[in-house]
Amino acid sequence: MPAADWRASRLVPRRAAVSRAQVETVAGRALGAFGLVFGAQTVPTAVTQSAYLVDGAGVAMMALVYGAIAALAAATFTRVAVRAAALAFAAVYVLALLAWPFLVVDAAAMAGGTPWLYFLCNVATTAAVIALPVTPAAAYTTAVPALYGVVRLSPSGGGADALLAVLDTMYAVILGVVVLVIITMLRQAAVAVDAAQEAALERYDAVARRHANEIERVKIDALVHDSVLTTLLSAAASRTPAERTLAARMAADAVRRLDEAAVEAPGVDDRVALTVLTRRLRAGVAGFSAPFIVRIEDTVGVELPVEAIDALSSAAMQAMVNSVQHADGPIGRVRRELEVRGVGAGGCVIRVIDNGAGFDPATVPASRLGLRVSIEERMANEGGSARIESVPGEGTTVTLAWPSGVGVGGA
Repeated sequence: MPAADWRASRLVPRRAAVSRAQVETVAGRALGAFGLVFGAQTVPTAVTQSAYLVDGAGVAMMALVYGAIAALAAATFTRVAVRAAALAFAAVYVLALLAWPFLVVDAAAMAGGTPWLYFLCNVATTAAVIALPVTPAAAYTTAVPALYGVVRLSPSGGGADALLAVLDTMYAVILGVVVLVIITMLRQAAVAVDAAQEAALERYDAVARRHANEIERVKIDALVHDSVLTTLLSAAASRTPAERTLAARMAADAVRRLDEAAVEAPGVDDRVALTVLTRRLRAGVAGFSAPFIVRIEDTVGVELPVEAIDALSSAAMQAMVNSVQHADGPIGRVRRELEVRGVGAGGCVIRVIDNGAGFDPATVPASRLGLRVSIEERMANEGGSARIESVPGEGTTVTLAWPSGVGVGGA
C-alpha cells in the first residue's frame, strides 16, 4: 500500500460524542441486565410466597413475570423490539400487581411480609421510561408505586401500617423519577449532538461549494490579468506592422483561452480529478464524533463530472452520518469504514461499511428521507446508483457507484 494511502487508512482516535442511538442502547441494556439481577434476587421470596396464593397462581405469576424479564433482556441485548418488550413487561407488572390481592388465600402468612413484586417495581418504571414518551412515563412512574402502596396496606400485602406503606411508595417513586430525569436529559443532549452534526455537515457542504467557486474565480482573474490585460497593453503600445501582427495573435490567443475558460466553468461537461472528492471526504470524516477507517485505491488519473463529484460526496457523507447516528452497539466495538476506489479513467465506487445494529431496509418509512432522497435519488439523478445492504444485528453496507453500476460486481 502506498505511504499516502497507508496514512489515510490509519484509525485516529478521538473523543466519541453520545448519540441518541447510543443512549437508547446503553439504557436498554442496563435495564435488561438489572432486570435479570433483581429478578434472580426475588426468586427465593417468590417461591416461598407462592404457597400463600391460589393453587397454581404463584407458579403462573412467576412464569409470566420472569418470562417477560427474560424476553426484555434478550431484546435489549439483540437490539430487536426493545420498546415493545419494555412496554410488555411494564404492562405485565401492573397486571400482576392488580391481581395480587385476589390471588392471596393465606393473608395471615403474609402478615408483616413484603410481596415479592415490590422488588421489581423500579424495573417496571424504568421499562416504562424506555418504552413511553416523557409524560406517560412520568404518570406510570408515580401511579404504579402508588398502586403498590395500596396493595401493601391490605392484608394480602402484609397489612403494613400507613407510614411504612407511604415510605415504600415514596422510595420507589424517587428512584423512578431519578431514572426518568437522567434518561430524558441524556436523550435531549444526544438529540442536540445529532442535530449539531447534521448542521455541521450542511455547513461543510456549503463551504466546499464556496471554495470551489472561489478557486474558479481566482482562475478567471488570473486569466484576465495574464492574458487579456497583457494583450490590451501590447496592442496599445504597438507601432510597427510586426508589433500589430503580434498583438493580433495575442488577442486571438486570449479569445481562445476565454472560450476555453467558459467551457471549463462548472457544468455538465466539466470534469474534476477524483482526488478532489477524496479530499472532501477526508475533511468530512475528521468532523465526525466516531472514527472511520479510510481506504483509497486507484484514484490517480481518474476524472469525473462536477455533478458526479457533488452527488458522490453528498451521498457518502449522508451514509456516514446515518452510520454514526444509527449503527449503535457496544461502545468502542462498532467498526466503520470508508472505501473510495477509482474504476478506469472515469468511474468511482464508494462503500460506507459498519458492523453496527443494522436494519431491515424494507421497513424504513417513506417519510425518512435520509436513504431515499439524500442517497438513492441523489445518485440516480446524476446517472449513478446506490445499493443499501443491511441485516439487523449484522451491520450495514452502502455502495455508491458512478456511472450507474460501474465496478459494483467487484466492490
